[in-house]
This record gives sequence, structure tokens and C-alpha cells, in this order.
Amino acid sequence: MVRKVEEVIDGFRSILFPEFYGNGTTEELLYAQMCSIMNKEQAAGMREYLPELKAQLEMDIEAAYNGDPAAESYEEIICCYPVIKAMINYRIAHRMLELGVRLIPRIITEKAHSETGIDIHPAATIGHHFTIDHGTGVVIGATCIIGNNVKLYQGVTLGAKSFPLDENGHPIKGIPRHPILEDNVIIYSNATVLGRITIGRGTVIGGNLWVTEGTEPGEKLMQERKARK
Repeated sequence: MVRKVEEVIDGFRSILFPEFYGNGTTEELLYAQMCSIMNKEQAAGMREYLPELKAQLEMDIEAAYNGDPAAESYEEIICCYPVIKAMINYRIAHRMLELGVRLIPRIITEKAHSETGIDIHPAATIGHHFTIDHGTGVVIGATCIIGNNVKLYQGVTLGAKSFPLDENGHPIKGIPRHPILEDNVIIYSNATVLGRITIGRGTVIGGNLWVTEGTEPGEKLMQERKARK
């Protein structure tokens, strides 16, 4: 199963960016590979998604390029930036989940996790022009909702503050427990944002902060500087 899923991901990457990941895969071959791990209706839905997927990823590439003064070309972004591999896998996995595919989306995002150090749950919702600078150690939980033009830095965690238990002491599944990030939010390295809170549009969260309460639009959360003696 895992090997077949890897072939599907390699096929998607080849079709989306043949000049960088080309391995001769055609849409017909990719469709046949997908039919080996999901039903034909789901495979057809993924095939129809290809143009939209390409457009979404081009916006992510643009965001990565515009967000990093060290980047010299879109080609460099595609070849060298871990966020693009992570987002290819995430966006494929997320659509599969929407089409009712189970388990495989998790395999796909875990493949990206092992490749890049970026851990995005396929059930998270992420808008357009999303980027992560550097990327290592980023965690995005299953019920996160992320708006457009959001930028994260390495080590950011968008996690749950607690796990409600049922009468038998077991975690209650499926409840919203991760943050909502509105449009144009920036979160700097190693910040931790926990719980079902809303980070308002245009908020900037500084590095190494622990955030468990929502913010108003445009807020800037920074570490307090100690007064000089």
C-alpha cells in the first residue's frame, strides 16, 4: 500500500512540475495508479482536481518567493524549499479526504513530514498564498482553519490545548480544538498557539511565544523587553 501511495505522489509531482519532477507519468497512468488505492469515482475526482491543484500550488510558490528576500527565482522555490513538497502532499491529501478517501491522506502527509520536517494534518483547512519559511518542526493540527496570505516560520505549533474526555475517560474525537488563523497572519519561529481560538486578521505573533487566547485584528504580540540597567 505505502509503495503504491508513493508512486501516486511521484506521479502528481511529475505532472504538476514535469521540468523538476518529471518521470514520464501521464494522466492516464496516474489515474490507473490512483484506481489501485481508491475507487474509480474518487480517482476521477482527483483527476478533475489537477488544474485547481496546479493553480493553488502556483499561489503557494508565489507566496514563498515574495516572502523570502533570499529567493532568486520560482525555480529555486520549487526545487529547494521544503514548504512546496509539503504543500503538494497536503493539498492532494486534503482533497482526497474531502472525496471520502481514508488512511491514504495520512500516509501522504506523513511522507511529507519525513521528507521536510513539516507536519500538516490532511484535515486542516488552508487558504491560498500560504507559506512556511525554513519549515522544520512546524505542526498544524487537524481542525486548524488557516486563511489567505498566512506565513509561518520554523518551529511553529498550531495545536490543541486539551483533550476533552467522555464518561469512560477516552478522548472525544472530531471536535474543533485547534486555532483559526484569519487572513494575513504572520507567526514567527517557535511560537506555540493552542486551542480553538481566533487569531485576528493581520496579527503578528513574535517568536517563542505561548498563545492561548485569541487576538484582535492587527495585534502584535511580542516578548517584553527587560529595561536596561
